[in-house]
Amino acid sequence: MDYEVVIGLEVHCQLATKTKIFCGCPTTFGQPPNSQTCPVCLGHPGVLPVLNRQAVAYTIMAGLATHCEIKSPSVFARKHYFYPDLPKGYQISQYDRPICEHGHVEIVLDGTPKRIGLTRIHMEEDAGKNLHEGLGEASHVDLNRAGVPLIEAVSEPDLRSSDEAVAYLKKLRDIVVYLGVCDGNMEQGNLRCDANVSLRPRGAEKLGTKVEMKNMNSFRFLKQALEYEIKRQAQVLDRGGTIVQETRLWDTKRGVTESMRTKEEAHDYRYMPEPDLLPVVVDDAWIEATRRAMPELPDAKRERFVADYGLSEYDADVLTATRALADYYEQAVAAYSGDPKLTCNWVMGDLMGRLNEAGLAIEQCPMSPAQLGGIVEAIHKGTISGKIAKTVFGHLYGTDRTAAQVIEAEGLVQVSDTGAIDALVAEVIAAHPDEAAQYRAGKDKLLGFFVGQVMKQSRGQANPKLVNERLRAMLKEG
Repeated sequence: MDYEVVIGLEVHCQLATKTKIFCGCPTTFGQPPNSQTCPVCLGHPGVLPVLNRQAVAYTIMAGLATHCEIKSPSVFARKHYFYPDLPKGYQISQYDRPICEHGHVEIVLDGTPKRIGLTRIHMEEDAGKNLHEGLGEASHVDLNRAGVPLIEAVSEPDLRSSDEAVAYLKKLRDIVVYLGVCDGNMEQGNLRCDANVSLRPRGAEKLGTKVEMKNMNSFRFLKQALEYEIKRQAQVLDRGGTIVQETRLWDTKRGVTESMRTKEEAHDYRYMPEPDLLPVVVDDAWIEATRRAMPELPDAKRERFVADYGLSEYDADVLTATRALADYYEQAVAAYSGDPKLTCNWVMGDLMGRLNEAGLAIEQCPMSPAQLGGIVEAIHKGTISGKIAKTVFGHLYGTDRTAAQVIEAEGLVQVSDTGAIDALVAEVIAAHPDEAAQYRAGKDKLLGFFVGQVMKQSRGQANPKLVNERLRAMLKEG
């Protein structure tokens, strides 16, 4: 049977606050187990949570960036379940009155745009982490992560393929990273997602039974897990079987999903209002102040790069892949605004190539935007050629000098004096009489040979445009 795939994602983003959501413990990653805990995040009797205002501010930003309605008041609730990494026996989350609702995210796949609905974004605390590997028959619990602030973005079941799901997750990650509300580090678990997957006969309106897959922390694993689960469900249905509503885990080593537990319904969690926290009231002034303070988002930046700098859609897409890269490019253009396209070529070509070789991010770049802008200015003004510019780049990279200082110190100024060029051209023509005769006989491709010889004689410093012009004229004269 031909089936339609229906996917919804629940994406958890760790907010980039310095302290936890209900206490003052730090959120620093990689610290010794249970070294960042206190009676509040350990759930000791009699303690009271105090809401982190910055976590609320970050959540409002995420909601505005995804076109959500900011609801006020919103209410915290206790979500009860019993697991070793949940010290209180419940998780403080939001249930029926979340802070953000009814938003959407735009994705583009194969050139076709699609709007993915967002049911809600709500705040909650993270649980701890169970440790099993290398401990023999024992399991340990690290509660450093317990109480770390999260937002959970719940999509509508609007995704129809693994590729759409990956595109949506990438887009959502881009948004929260651009905003600075989450670092998007999936290896550390700071951004991870659960996927709800079901199949239904194509053309049917009723949704099939959904299966939830937990805690996928890479785009590759999300795609692999979805494709396996879609195939598995199709085989079950083709055999006349029934899909069981359950939670499954993705086994990265074996490339299969495995049953973890039958899926709980909402009532199984025994949600109740959190009695120790007041409703969260967000007034219009706070919302508007947040809106004004938000940085430019990827889509708007991409459109502006095309409109303002004359870049192609592809170039703009690459340069806006991260906020840091886009900022570097704009600062380089600001250093010399005469040629945004040439600046783009240098950032995407030589600079990114050097960084990739060294395994460095743009934030670690040892060449400042102003230094790169100086190279572009020297090329554009004819001080150096594109070929000499690569030599300048090599001398400049990792230093605090300017392009002008390198050009002067290394004697790399481009030769544009007509008399000097004519002397070089005459010398080369005289040294290659056979090739000159063939050129005059109609073998035009030999012009490139002569250009190469002149550039070699000048150690790459002759103005290539002027060399071409004088060669044509003097070969014709001869």
